[in-house]
Amino acid sequence: MSATVLSIDAAKQANLNLVEGHKGKQALHETVVAYRANRRQGNAHTKNRSEVAGSGKKLWNQKGTGNARMGSKRSPIWSGGGVVFGPRNTTVWAKKTTKATRKLAFRTALTARIADGAVATISGLSVADGKTKSFVGAVKELSTAEKLLVIGSFDETTFRAARNVQSVQLISAEEVNAEQLLNYPQVLVTNEALSTLARRTA
Repeated sequence: MSATVLSIDAAKQANLNLVEGHKGKQALHETVVAYRANRRQGNAHTKNRSEVAGSGKKLWNQKGTGNARMGSKRSPIWSGGGVVFGPRNTTVWAKKTTKATRKLAFRTALTARIADGAVATISGLSVADGKTKSFVGAVKELSTAEKLLVIGSFDETTFRAARNVQSVQLISAEEVNAEQLLNYPQVLVTNEALSTLARRTA
């Protein structure tokens, strides 16, 4: 099995609707930023006095003990109490992009990778025994670089063989997006997946 570099002319013959010039740069930027923002979790989060564990019982009498008055062990001035003005995970980082913007971004990313010579086509790839070793051996024949493997459809055994290989991401042509096309030094596309990409870029 060998890979053939996909040229601009070959891509047009495969009915891929590529972007001319610098038309989609802004759309690509907005889409990638949105993808990354939508994955952002904002893990810094502190608990206030209403959220920390602890009884609400008054610790001692209001008067007569000689101590300062104290109503709850969850007070911020106590060790283990709530945090005042700490970071709260309440910010919504998500960004929205239109369907047309995402489509233009996808076409732009695909055009750029093809122009760079980073996209190659293969006849197909299937691992019948579902073993990672078999999958690694198959993709190593194609190249040793980290790669995005775009397949029209794949069975459960092939997915199981590929899911633990960090240098290769296996994804269907229906699901691949603009950011994924840009993330890998090499993109391998099966002949079956070309027709799906042509429909997505139409």
